[in-house]
Amino acid sequence: MKFPLIIFDWDGTLADSTAVIKRALQRSAEDCGYPVPTDEQAAFIIGMALKPAMQHAIPTLRDEDLPKIVDRYRHHFLAGENEIVLFDGIIDMLTALHARGHMLAVATGKSRRGLDRAFDTLGLREYFVTSRCADEGFSKPHPGMLHAIYDVTGHDPTQSVMIGDTTHDLQLAKNAGCDAIGVTYGAHHPSLLEGEPSLALIDSVSELQAFLKDNG
Repeated sequence: MKFPLIIFDWDGTLADSTAVIKRALQRSAEDCGYPVPTDEQAAFIIGMALKPAMQHAIPTLRDEDLPKIVDRYRHHFLAGENEIVLFDGIIDMLTALHARGHMLAVATGKSRRGLDRAFDTLGLREYFVTSRCADEGFSKPHPGMLHAIYDVTGHDPTQSVMIGDTTHDLQLAKNAGCDAIGVTYGAHHPSLLEGEPSLALIDSVSELQAFLKDNG
């Protein structure tokens, strides 16, 4: 087994949530009187912690308006959260990896409260030995998330792979010294992912499962 520990991003990698996140960001900007980010701008921040994401997507955002716009984002995200589903094949893939003896973990830009709610709503909690969220330390691409996961699991970077749909995920892996796999069906365009180091860029969950079976 090349990678005893497999670490997944959440939004755009396991959960098909890109559209809900983009819409929530755009509506929160509109509510607060700021220029509405384009789809591309809104998608780019997915995977980042919420506050730096807002500041990146809305460069003119004033510090005093940050709490209000974060509140409006959460309002719109929660209003659309019931639309979020898992990508086709996720359950089968996780079940197969678990049966093979891989440890599975999550490193996400979501808050702990948001991830716990998603675990319970989508029924994935049982598959993961640990997880790390953006409000528990540094935001991606700082390697702190992965270091915390290594501390819990007892594995090191050479025994793990990070799987994600954004440049933030691939940079996170690079900064932590572990391999990465990019998936092209999430938030970031493949042309962005091509500029970051990875073992492969994968176009679907079924292809990802096959790749991990042969190379994991």
